[in-house]
Amino acid sequence: MKAKGSVFKYGDNVDTDVIIPARYLNATEGAELAKHCMEDIDKEFIHRVKDGDIIVAKKNFGCGSSREHAPLAIKCAGVSCVIAETFARIFYRNAINIGLPIIECREASEKIQDGDQVEIDFDSGVITNVTRGESYQGQAFPPFMQNIITAGGLVNYINAK
Repeated sequence: MKAKGSVFKYGDNVDTDVIIPARYLNATEGAELAKHCMEDIDKEFIHRVKDGDIIVAKKNFGCGSSREHAPLAIKCAGVSCVIAETFARIFYRNAINIGLPIIECREASEKIQDGDQVEIDFDSGVITNVTRGESYQGQAFPPFMQNIITAGGLVNYINAK
């Protein structure tokens, strides 16, 4: 499985309240949540993001409340992967549960810049910054987690079994 897209870069401690503000939590459909994704940290995000684009952040991405709405909003906005130095543990699990690929990689989170073109090989964890001609070794998912993501999330994976 691979992804390729343009990068939206953010810093440390991007919490679930800026990923999807609490005022929109009455919505449960992914398409509706996606309309407000990142709007409290980046008002232009939803107008500029294209299918396949990638979010890169620094430490503790997805901290805050444990709402599953946050990774769902990101995925439904068209983002193909989130790369960060570290993720909040509940966000990490929620992302896997809904089928949003995420990769931890300190070097990529430091060196990739906003607007860079990036390719990711999920099988190996290799992140290639096409713009800068660099590659970084991220943490690849074990096969069972890749199967969950490929199925589009845990519910789909279980239903297919």
